[in-house]
Formats: sequence, structure tokens, C-alpha cells
Amino acid sequence: MSTCQVYRLGLVEYQKAWNLQNQLADEIARGEHPPTLLLLEHPHVYTFGRRGQAEHLLWEQARLQEQQVDVHWVDRGGDVTYHGPGQLVGYPLLPLGEVQPDPASGNPRIPQVDYIAYLRNLEKTIIKALAQLGVPAGQVPGQTGVWVQPDVASRCVHCPPHLLQAPSKIASIGVKVDAKGVSRHGFALNVMPDMNYWQGIVACGLENQNQISLEYIFNQPPDMERVVHELLTVFSQVFSYELELHEGILLI
Repeated sequence: MSTCQVYRLGLVEYQKAWNLQNQLADEIARGEHPPTLLLLEHPHVYTFGRRGQAEHLLWEQARLQEQQVDVHWVDRGGDVTYHGPGQLVGYPLLPLGEVQPDPASGNPRIPQVDYIAYLRNLEKTIIKALAQLGVPAGQVPGQTGVWVQPDVASRCVHCPPHLLQAPSKIASIGVKVDAKGVSRHGFALNVMPDMNYWQGIVACGLENQNQISLEYIFNQPPDMERVVHELLTVFSQVFSYELELHEGILLI
């Protein structure tokens, strides 16, 4: 079984984490660094992916400054999302396979089937980890991410009433696979973030998309350490890696 290095980095500014991803992904592509999973939290930030639209940012500049929110346009898939303290962010930097010329553009990329399989494996990892925490979750057809159904939210201790009407997203996923077949960006799981910050965007470009967190669901939510433990256990199984954990090592 191959080894994946796991680095718990604590609270890291988004730009620094993005720079680190790019540095490590390049080293992984050259065979100079093993597969890597970065686990961290970010200060308040909105990130726009390749399909992002400026009108999906609802807060004006003055409000962004008041709430201390940064904004970044990045090269992952998808539209806009939020990251902040209390949200577990994971960036798997994994060699996913051989790249091939894209039939349309001729540019090198991994086959679409491998890209979709990677997204589904990220979803599977989070779904299984949530099950270990006592939260039934799943997929929504046509959408990427992990969702909690209204029947689960109906037992929710702190859920606002609107979460009882439709599925609520508990984890967002947005990735890039570079021209050498190495994944970048990843997932964000709402553990106990300040959910008010979702009001500043049209999340994923979808009107009225509900967001939910473990803190909403439980009277006494699991702490971040428990969430990390369950997620790493499942990640190792789904992606067939032996994990080497490095606590508090900042590579930036």
C-alpha cells in the first residue's frame, strides 16, 4: 500500500495554502514528494472557481471589510463557496493517473471517467465519515458535494425551519486536476463554522441552496479531533493509502 503524508496545518490564510498546494503538486508530479493530504482551516474567505460569476457575491466591499472576509478567484471547478474557522478543509494532492490528449482541445488531461470517479470517492469518504459520527448523508443527483436530507434535519437541534424543506449541503467539493494528473483543491466540511457568512454569497451559484453543519445537527457536536479521526480512517480505506500524520508542521 502506498503512503500518503497528512499535514495538519491549523488556521492558514487562503493564499498561503494555495501557494503550498501548487508547490507540493509540482513536486509530486516530478516524483520528489509523496501523495499528500493537507487538513486545515481558513480565516473567513469567499473563493470563486472557474465557473464563478461576480454577481454571486452579495456583500458589498464595505460589508466584506467589516466582516473581515477575503475574496479569491481560483482555478478549481465550480462557482463560489465560503471557508472559515470551524470548517474542516482538505486538500488531497494525489497522482490520479496517466494524462491523455483531450479530444476537443488536444491539451493533456486525465480521462473524464477518472476525474468523475475521484469526485465520487471524495463524496464517499465524507459520507462514510459522517455515518461514523451518526449523521446519515448522501449525494444529490446532478450535484457535487454531500447533503443531509430534510428528514435528518427534522431531528436537528439548532436547524432553522427552512432546512426542513429541502436537502442541505454539509460538505462542498471543488477540485482541479493539473496537466500532469495531480489533484489540487478538495473539500470543505461544515463542522462548527459561523453559518451567517453563507448569506454573503449565492453558494455554488444555486439560489436558495441550504447549508447545514454538525453544530446545527447535534446538541453536543463532535469536536474537530473526532471529525478528523473518522475522516482519515475512511480516506485511507477509500483511496488505499497508508497515512503518515504530521501534527502542527507548517510547510509554508
